[in-house]
Amino acid sequence: MNFEHLEKQMKFIIEIDKLKSIYRQTLLIDQSRHEGDADHSWHLAMMAMTLKEHANFEHIDILKVIKMVLIHDIVEIDAGDTFCYDEVGYQDKRDREVKAAKRIFGILPEEQTKEMWDLWEEFEEMATPESKFAASLDRLQPILNNYFTEGAAWKKHNIKLSQVIKKNGHIKDGAPALWSYVEKLLNSAVEKGYLING
Repeated sequence: MNFEHLEKQMKFIIEIDKLKSIYRQTLLIDQSRHEGDADHSWHLAMMAMTLKEHANFEHIDILKVIKMVLIHDIVEIDAGDTFCYDEVGYQDKRDREVKAAKRIFGILPEEQTKEMWDLWEEFEEMATPESKFAASLDRLQPILNNYFTEGAAWKKHNIKLSQVIKKNGHIKDGAPALWSYVEKLLNSAVEKGYLING
């Protein structure tokens, strides 16, 4: 057994425990607290398993999708969570996250560092079937939470329907059926006053 290899893996596993302490703007559906990044990643992995039939692709590697959604926010241990509609925060988001990815994935043995980096970059680029579906789930999940908390984060930040559509429209690239579902939710959210019609 290569203990040096195992030590690096354990160091990474201990490091990513910090993801449990990174909180997002989104509330849990029961509104008891803000959602953590680890909660979010777990929820996306379950969504990938449950909703795979709705992916916009005949052949998709669902295990790869699950890997992507589990690691995509690990960089936020260093970079912090950038709220989806924070235009100022998005200006240096990429730089912060690349630096974080290099440090955190770099804890692992070399071959696993490369695997994590490649998966993270693929997710970010949204060019493959797996990354498009993973990104669709990543955007669907907070919409569900916002709708079922009566627009809690939307109201707090005065978010408009046009912003939600602009930021999340790529859901249809990965899963058109899920985008149709989102459109119904958004129309209902406007009718119920959860979301500003603008």
